[in-house]
Amino acid sequence: MTTNSDIAIIGAGPAGLCFARALADTGLKIAVIERQTEAALADPAFDGREIALTHHSAQLMAQLGLWERIDAQAISPLRDARVFNGSSLLSLNIGHSNIGHGKTSQTETQHSELGYLIANHLIRKAAYEVVKASPAITLKTEAQILNIKTDANQAQITLADGEIIKAKLVIAADSRFSETRRAMGIAADMHDFGKTMMVCVMEHPVSHAHTAWEWFDYGQTLALLPMNGLRSSVVITLPPDEMNHLMTLAEDDFNREVSARFKHRLGDMRLASTRHAYPLVTVYSKRLVGQRFALIGDAAVGMHPVTAHGFNFGLKGIATLSAEIKTALAAGKDIAATSLLLRYEQTHRRNTKPLFLATHAIAKIYASDSPPAKFLRASAIRIGNRIAPFKRAVAGFLADAH
Repeated sequence: MTTNSDIAIIGAGPAGLCFARALADTGLKIAVIERQTEAALADPAFDGREIALTHHSAQLMAQLGLWERIDAQAISPLRDARVFNGSSLLSLNIGHSNIGHGKTSQTETQHSELGYLIANHLIRKAAYEVVKASPAITLKTEAQILNIKTDANQAQITLADGEIIKAKLVIAADSRFSETRRAMGIAADMHDFGKTMMVCVMEHPVSHAHTAWEWFDYGQTLALLPMNGLRSSVVITLPPDEMNHLMTLAEDDFNREVSARFKHRLGDMRLASTRHAYPLVTVYSKRLVGQRFALIGDAAVGMHPVTAHGFNFGLKGIATLSAEIKTALAAGKDIAATSLLLRYEQTHRRNTKPLFLATHAIAKIYASDSPPAKFLRASAIRIGNRIAPFKRAVAGFLADAH
């Protein structure tokens, strides 16, 4: 059987589904191909990950219809951020009050928070629901891809059940470990930090005041993302052998150890979810496009979590590429023209590469416990707190990312 579509999207994660929804009202026929079951997409399991969203990302999600499908009580404000180093109580403080200060634009919007926090599985569920509500989008689940090929005229995807999907454009949105990217012969710069991240939800008696923490302790990195109430998403990064120990502790022992790792700054912490571990690997694709082919989401740029901009960059890329396609449609031009795809690539690189490289530099400095690195780490926080333009720039990155 052969199916004809205008766009075939490989991967029904948040990026793939959001891209499909972004073009659902254009008259294009869109196919989303996913190896998971539809039941898994319709009711995604909690995976530990809480997604920090900028104001710009919140606007994009609202335009796509996702925001209204998420319970307001499940959206936590991120008002401020603090960066700690070692055992010191001194921190670099980035507040929502830093946003826009020093600017003269009459259109500058003042915010009472840096951004928002939403559980990844809730974003996935909302994205699935908006896609299912669109008759222009066909979702093919439990699908295994055998072959992908493109030429000057079309793209062709062969599935394991014998179905052939022909399209004008193929989009890869199948994670930072994208098999589609490799199948299309596109290499990527991958950096394995040799560490494992554990994420879970913890309850604690001391208020977080809706302030995010990034704590570069010696021998470990801790992060805290404030949820509504006296709950936080906790991220602990350790070498794999230490993480294996932490993941297998009985709950009471786990609670004591996590509380101790946070030096009881939030009191005695208690586990309020399942625990999940992920390898700490970043990815930046050497090319973002090919013949009738483009990468979006983590398949294009898989960020280090320290700046929490992974999905924000994914949404930014979706907005860029979908706008290019809409412009081409309005002009009666090819939606997969080489010039169009290259404009997307150039724009997305410009939007992501500087922060990607800066994040890597920060992660390397603050992951090192050598005496020179310790001195530099402490000095950076002291100096950063005294330079208002620097704090405004960081606040702007965290709040808007555009």
